[in-house]
Formats: sequence, C-alpha cells, structure tokens
Amino acid sequence: MKIPRVWGNSSGDTSGVRPYYGAKHGQQPVSLGGVTRNPQHGIPARHLTPGPPPRPRPALDDIDRALLHLLGEDGRRPVADLARRLGLAESTCAGRVRALRERGVIRGIHADVDPAALGAHIEAMVAIRFSGHVRANVESFRDEVARMPGVLAIHNTSGATDYLVHVAAAGSDALRDFVLDHLANRPGVVHAETSLIFETTRGAGLAIDPR
Repeated sequence: MKIPRVWGNSSGDTSGVRPYYGAKHGQQPVSLGGVTRNPQHGIPARHLTPGPPPRPRPALDDIDRALLHLLGEDGRRPVADLARRLGLAESTCAGRVRALRERGVIRGIHADVDPAALGAHIEAMVAIRFSGHVRANVESFRDEVARMPGVLAIHNTSGATDYLVHVAAAGSDALRDFVLDHLANRPGVVHAETSLIFETTRGAGLAIDPR
C-alpha cells in the first residue's frame, strides 16, 4: 500500500488539499502556473504560500497609558493604589501591569543608586571605535562589557563611534586601568576616548498622555 503525500501551506494546514498517490521515490512535485502537480499523475494540489507576516505589537489603550503615566511618576506604587486611581478591580489592574511587562513595554523597575555613595566618585563616557566591524567582535564586546562591575550602560551608536560606555570608578587611576584593561585591548577596538562626566541631570522622561 502506498502512503499518500499531502502538501499543505506553510502553516501546516492541509484542509482541502488533494494528496499525491504513486509518486516514485525521489520525484518532487513541479509548479505549473501557480499550481503544484505530481510529476507522474498530474493531480493538482494547493500552491505553497508564504506564512503570515509577523504580528505587530498590540497598541496601548487608554488604561495602559494611564498605568504607564502613574508608574512613570512612582514605580513603587502598589497595585491597590493603581487600581483605586483608575477605577479598576485589583486583579484586573495586576493583570494589566503583568501584561505590560510580558510585552516588554515595562522593561524593569529599579532603584536609582548614587554611585558616589558606593565609593565610585568618578563617572565617564568612553567612546569606542572598531576596525572592520567583525560581528563576533562587536557582539562579544557588547555582551561581555555590559556584565562588568562599574558599567552603568552601554550604547551602540551611529557615526564615528560604535559604542558609548558609561562607567563609574573610584578615581582617575581606577578609571584609567579599567579602560586599558577591559575596553581598549579588546579584539577589533582601534580607538578609545574617555570623557569625564562633571554633572548629570535627569530629564523628565517620556511624555505619556494618560488620556
């Protein structure tokens, strides 16, 4: 008994698809005018089509925006307070916040610690430039440097600089050693320029219309 070969679309749907019977081993269907046919019997089947395009991220509704506005003001607000302000049940409000986190809209809530309080009295922005832009070198730099103690942020940028690394150190000697030992000597790096940060003023953040 010969097992029928069934062709479906890219999503695996075989409904309404006519199977092929009796194709010899190694034979492949051929496409004629957008219809796939068995080379031996010529029985048509549905033409294979590309899968659906990626789904866009769901749009934020008014409740989502109101939650982001309140959490942007104070990320420590308890769910009970959020629910009371928005007129929602606590379970509904908690589910909304959880969904925003799972969708990547809320990327995290953390304490803004003063580096000087931990002995890191100097902050600097180190501009890094690569030669050749070998993907392995660029990506390993990003992944490994971001995990180093003292690195506050790392930004991949356009223009003459490939990365801006925001670092904090105990003093000028510690900063110099960090740049030489952990940044400037890495594969592919041809230039490292350090700029001291004298003062940082936090901005107002994103303008979120609570509607």
